[in-house]
Amino acid sequence: MTPPPRRPAAPARSAGQARQSRQAPPAGQAPPAGQAPPGGQAPPGGQAPPGGQAPPGGQAPPGGQGRRPGGSRARAGSPADPARSAAFEVLRAVAERAAYANLMLPSVLRERGLTGRDAALATELAYGTLRGQGSYDAILALCSDRDLDQIDPPIRQVLRLGVHQLLATRVRAHAAVATSVDLAREVAGQRPAGFVNAVLRKVATRDLDAWIESAAPSRAADPVGYLAIRYSHPRWIVTALRDALGEEPGGDLAQTQAALAADGTRPTVTLCATPGLASPAELVTGAGGLARWSPFGAYLAEGNPAGVAAVAQGRAAVQDEASQLVVLALTRADARGPDGRWLDLSAGPGGKARLLAGLAAGRDARLLAADVRLHRARLVSAATVATGRAGVVVADGTVPGWRQGAFDRVLADVPCSGLGALRRRPEARWRRTPSDVAELGALQRGLLAAALDSARPGGVVAYVTCSPHLAETRGVLAAVLAARRDVQVLDAPAMLPEVPGLRCPAADGLYAQFWPHRHGTDGIFLALLRRTVPA
Repeated sequence: MTPPPRRPAAPARSAGQARQSRQAPPAGQAPPAGQAPPGGQAPPGGQAPPGGQAPPGGQAPPGGQGRRPGGSRARAGSPADPARSAAFEVLRAVAERAAYANLMLPSVLRERGLTGRDAALATELAYGTLRGQGSYDAILALCSDRDLDQIDPPIRQVLRLGVHQLLATRVRAHAAVATSVDLAREVAGQRPAGFVNAVLRKVATRDLDAWIESAAPSRAADPVGYLAIRYSHPRWIVTALRDALGEEPGGDLAQTQAALAADGTRPTVTLCATPGLASPAELVTGAGGLARWSPFGAYLAEGNPAGVAAVAQGRAAVQDEASQLVVLALTRADARGPDGRWLDLSAGPGGKARLLAGLAAGRDARLLAADVRLHRARLVSAATVATGRAGVVVADGTVPGWRQGAFDRVLADVPCSGLGALRRRPEARWRRTPSDVAELGALQRGLLAAALDSARPGGVVAYVTCSPHLAETRGVLAAVLAARRDVQVLDAPAMLPEVPGLRCPAADGLYAQFWPHRHGTDGIFLALLRRTVPA
């Protein structure tokens, strides 16, 4: 799918705002949704403990006695250690240059030559701090005599790193404070280092739960505000997840809480074998295993995906299991007639197109994959070339150059907010805003309408988005279908009977929604539609 443009990161809250509103800070834009880049799961080191109640950064709670790499090397006045310096560089790039952490971190680790335990610590600190940023800012607002927006941006990042170590890792308190002071001295000088020392010593006087109780509003009085601080999400995202899950505002919001907690965990690395080129059994290494539901998938328990031969050879790739399953559902639906022409009208960077092309080859069908941007179309071409069954064009899916009614199956994997992929892109929650979601609506509606026009009568269209937000899912469908008399809504969950808990609430039960807390996948939405002859 074609990603929306970037937006700069939102500014920090003031201490006064935190004390008065007790809400998470505003959000901004997410990176491209739906597909991970090569190796696109979160790097190792950011794993949360099991049980769904992870602290905001997704790390183990404080109090353990194990020493993290680098945890006791730094001393007052010494240079910042490499792992913390690398994590700081990632945080600064994300905040100041709108970089993507999952792309920036591997580059920083390579440039600095960090491997093993130091690389794992840098990964944990960068991802954990980004996940917990909202909670940590609320705590810092209580511990600092300065408004957060009055603290120099580099020092804000040092403080967030320090809070994460103190409250959500097993790094000992003295090491967390001392290494943060060293880092502050290195990036900003001696005077700011003293400020960092004073603030973090105050943070160290309580554990995470105690600080959350002070920083968050009462759950009984303001359950959304409480969950926003406790699980480090902007308030509007908490509300959006609640509405998508069909929970009442006055209820206990148990499902919403579970969804928020899942966003603080490290996603499983899932591989996808291209049909006809590789088998899932080839992808199983070490403690990994075959995917629960996808017949093409396998889980990678540890290591670099590029170390798997089929991935290195281009016969398999990293792809979330839900992403695989929505493609499978499209191919399972009855197209009622010829089945030789398939279309992916917003195909970049090519993960779903690769799988579609492999399945097309097994049915003697051909796939046309389009993307509006040349560099993304090239990625699609690279992903699909080995199947021998895909043609790739640079084209705007909303104003297609192909004739209407030409295709038997059409995939509309539309650009979206990416709220379903917050586990692997933790900074996304701080970049997106509600206005971003509204602005994407016209494009999403245009692509769905074009997809329906591209399908022949009897043909099937899959509308897919990596977001559970109602405005991007059921709202788009309601708007488009209200203006047409040539569409039948199919039972999408019935196409995946092996997967439980997919049905959307109430009247929208023919639509399917994957959830991280239910399925361990990205939060991908699926609607299956049949083009009919107008009445």
